[in-house]
Formats: sequence, structure tokens, C-alpha cells
Amino acid sequence: MLDTDPTDRVSGTKVFEDSQNALAAVNGIYRLFNTYKWGSGWEDENGGLSAYILTFSLKGDDHLMDDAGSGWFFFDYAFDTQGDWTRKDGHQYQMWNFFYTIISNANYIIANEGELPGDPSLADYVIGQAYAIRSMAYMWLVQIYAQSWDSDSPGVPIYTLPTMAGTTGEPRGTVAALFQQASDDIDRAIELLEQSGVAQQHRSHIDKYVAYGLKARHAMVEKDYPTALTYAEKALEGRAEVTSFSNIRNVNDISKPNVLWGIAIQTDQSMGGPDIYYHMDAGSGSTYSAARHLIASGLYDLIPQGDARRAWWTEPLPQSNWGEAGTKDGAKRSYCQTKLVFLDASAQTGDHILMRAEEMALIAAEAACHSENWVDAKRYVSMVGEKRMDDYAVRLANRTNSKSYNSDVNAPPVTLMEEILFQRRVELWGEVPRLFDINRLGLGINRDYSGSNHTVKAVYPPYDPDLILWIPQTEFDGNENMDPSRDQNP
Repeated sequence: MLDTDPTDRVSGTKVFEDSQNALAAVNGIYRLFNTYKWGSGWEDENGGLSAYILTFSLKGDDHLMDDAGSGWFFFDYAFDTQGDWTRKDGHQYQMWNFFYTIISNANYIIANEGELPGDPSLADYVIGQAYAIRSMAYMWLVQIYAQSWDSDSPGVPIYTLPTMAGTTGEPRGTVAALFQQASDDIDRAIELLEQSGVAQQHRSHIDKYVAYGLKARHAMVEKDYPTALTYAEKALEGRAEVTSFSNIRNVNDISKPNVLWGIAIQTDQSMGGPDIYYHMDAGSGSTYSAARHLIASGLYDLIPQGDARRAWWTEPLPQSNWGEAGTKDGAKRSYCQTKLVFLDASAQTGDHILMRAEEMALIAAEAACHSENWVDAKRYVSMVGEKRMDDYAVRLANRTNSKSYNSDVNAPPVTLMEEILFQRRVELWGEVPRLFDINRLGLGINRDYSGSNHTVKAVYPPYDPDLILWIPQTEFDGNENMDPSRDQNP
């Protein structure tokens, strides 16, 4: 995308004339995070990174839609998209195109490492971000299109050099190779960002603290718990801090003190229909929000009355009191979410949060618990729990020191690990891809339980092949090193 020189764009040559111009190229990648048109249609379910987070939240067990509505995202929730791999309008193709486009752009920037004229500190800041972006993209790809729980299973093609039309495609390789590439990239990103000494210039930028957070996330997927703990702690050493619930009643403002990383949405940047808040904000009056987004009753029923986060969802209401779908009172419906909504519905603005301090604290807690480090596990889960419940210490004292967890996620927490995982499900509901957690923890999906409010009561055993997407047909059409009879997912 950089290798163009029309009148309304900066040419690839000019981009790399100095480090300041190259920073504009990095900003261009961040702008891609919040754009659509990644395929031949279905734009309203392909609004960039936030839309793909929403997709894999809905494909889990804690988030549902009460109706098909306008159709967008409901088919993902219903696991009814398997056949879309042959098309260019479904998520299989559009996500593949999205993440590989980001990788392609990052590769052009990384290729200029050590050669950018101008301020060397700014050059390190630019190149470091490109490495971090590439690392993040590969970790997304390996969790979407590969059986990331098995390091020997097929991965996805890896590209580390600039590509163009006609570049020979790479084979799938292995999950282990993807993990290694992502690890090498984030390590190099951290090295450069630390070396640069440049503070985060905008909340959308990846600084060293965001890079620490990405490394902590990646280490959790790889079950490298000591590394996850170390880097989650390092991420918490930055300016962001776990804050009170009253300060983050709506999770849509990157200026809040707990935000490490996010996408700022201004009036002139609104996407309209593809913006996730058009779909999730039941009080927006949008046609798309007629299919309201709810918390699963099994999770909601576990949240104590004294937990402030219950306010993120409406209480169970008699159907006679439900608001009409697609109207301003649409949120008046049992279990309806009010957490992820427009900051200003009339202006169509609301930032998209990509990393919060609370997530880092919960990663640290879980990683410490996996390592049977009970003291740190309790300390870090309390950083969140005590900000959400007045008597959280009493609740935590009732948990046994154990890293085991029940496969029935709707059973009341008994062990310390179950408490930490419960806190993660509630605190990060709709913000992180729940399906990714299900896969890395080997939980499977059970929506068919007594009292379930799920409209599609899917049940999948752990590591079921349906919990990843098929590789799009276009990759096989254009890559001579990929054969569908050998390389398509099961």
C-alpha cells in the first residue's frame, strides 16, 4: 500500500526520507486498525480490529445476541460461517487480508531499520512499533487460523521482507515457528522502544509499556507463565493504573488513567455502520443494535450483588418492561450490555480500548497462580477486585490455593485460579476475544445449561476444529506453496 505515488498519497520513497515521515507510515497502519472494506462486501461486520475482537468474543460462551437482527455478527455467534472461506466477503477472507496487509506495511518499515535519516531516537521509536505490530498480527493469525494449542500443528505463512504482487507465497510452517517469529519480533520491539527513550506520543502508539503488555499476552498463549508475569508487571510500571469503577463506567475513552493503548475516534473518523458501537450500543437507535448484545446468564448470576460491575448490564426484567429494539430505550432488556457504547451517540464517537491496566493485573495474577506463586496471584487479582467490591478481601479469603479450574465455567469459584479466571471474564467482557481464552485453557464451549439465555445453545468439546477458521480459498489460488488438500484446516 506504500508503493504508490498518486497525488493524494505520500510515495514509498518519500515515506522513508527521514524518521518523521516514517512515523507517518506507522500512523497509517494504526489508521488501518479502524477501517473497513477488507473484502468484496459485508462491510458492516468488518470494521477493523475492534470488529474482530467482537467476533471472537461472540464465538465464546459469555457474550450473546438476543436475535439475528440485521444479520451482522450473529452468524459468527451461531458458528454458521464455515462455508464463507470460498468467498471474499466473509470473515475468513477479510481477517486474512486485514492482518497480512498490516504485516506487509510493517515489513516495508522494518526494511529501513538502520537506514532512516534524522533523529535516531525517533527512528528506533518508529521501527520498534513496526516490529510490535507485526508480532501482534502474527499472534492473531495463529489463534484464528491455526490450532494454537498444539505447537507442532500447521501455522500460517510467515513474511518478514517486503512483498508485492508476484512474490512467491510461503508454506504454512508450524505453530511453533509462528510463536518464535512473534517472540523475536516483540523482543526486538522492546529493545528498540527502550533504547529510543521516546515517550508515547499518542495513546494509539505502541510504546515500551504496551510492548511489554503484548509480550505478556503472547506468553500466556504459549503457557510461558514466568515470562507473562514478568512483562505484565513491567507493563504496570508505566503511567496506566487500575482505577475505580466510577472512573470507567463506560469503557470508551482512551484518556482514562487505566488505558495503555487504544484507538481514538473523532467525529471525522466515524465509520458509521461498521463501527462496533452501532451494533453493541442498544440505546443508540441504530438499526444494527436491534439485535442486542447480552451477557450470558450463567456468568451474570455469578457476579455478587456488591460488585459494581453489575451496572455494566441491565438486571433481568419482565418482558413487558423491555424497550423496543432499535430505539433509544433499546437497552431496557434483560442482561443487555451498557459497557461498550458510544461516548457520544449523536457525534458517533467512542474510543476503542485495546489494552487496560486491569488486563495486565489479571494476566500477572493468572501467570503467578499457574506457577503456584499464591502471594503474587492474590496481590494482583486484588488490585482489580478491591476496586470493584468493598469486601473483596473476604471473598478472596474463601478461595483455596490451587491452580486447578473447573471445566464448568458457571460453577461458583472455589480455587484461586477459578477466582482469577472469573475476574477476567467479568472485567474484560467484550474487550478481549473470549474464544482465545477458551482455546488456550482447553475449556470447550457449553451454552446449553439450565437457565441459559443463549439464543444458540452450541456445545463444543475442547480443541474442536470448529473453534478456528478455515483458510480462504484466495490464498490457495494465489500461493503455489499452499495446497487445499494438504493445508486446509480440518
